[in-house]
Amino acid sequence: MKTGLFFGSFNPLHVGHLIIAQYILNEANLDKIKFVVSPHNPLKIKDELIAQDLRMEMVKLSIEDNFQFEIETIEFQLPQPSYTIDTLEALMAQYPEEAFYIVMGSDSLANIHLWKAYERILAYPMLIYKRDANFINPFPDRPNIHVYDSPILNISATKIRNMLAHNQSVKYLVRDEIISLLKKEL
Repeated sequence: MKTGLFFGSFNPLHVGHLIIAQYILNEANLDKIKFVVSPHNPLKIKDELIAQDLRMEMVKLSIEDNFQFEIETIEFQLPQPSYTIDTLEALMAQYPEEAFYIVMGSDSLANIHLWKAYERILAYPMLIYKRDANFINPFPDRPNIHVYDSPILNISATKIRNMLAHNQSVKYLVRDEIISLLKKEL
């Protein structure tokens, strides 16, 4: 089984995430995408994160109508902050029959040198979606890194939270069932 691992804080998960996940699923001919919800990414400020259980619930609600999308909560059982290499190793041990592919934005690949054990992460098959049309793969000698000319969407979770804080509509940026949850939290 070919499984894409889409890591993120999903603070909140928005339609940009869903569009990219479906695009990569199709283009890479994956069987499914697991949204790996991170309770605390070490490169993010924890106080700026929506409560982890609510982020998990929002992901569940957002993907429930797509049988090829699943939520993966393994990072909730691992020490925090969450490090991708630790999660990958735990997933490999838990699901030895699955072939994992890391789904990652080009901005993350450009900064992967900041990650714990990034050299080991770079050994995994990687499916990179462009966040910038001018992106050039910094690792052209690695055949396991595949860059896709995916839709470039200028949508961010930070922008969505700021819009809500200013009483602006986020309709069409997040699924309707998520808007009321976000309004209660923010």
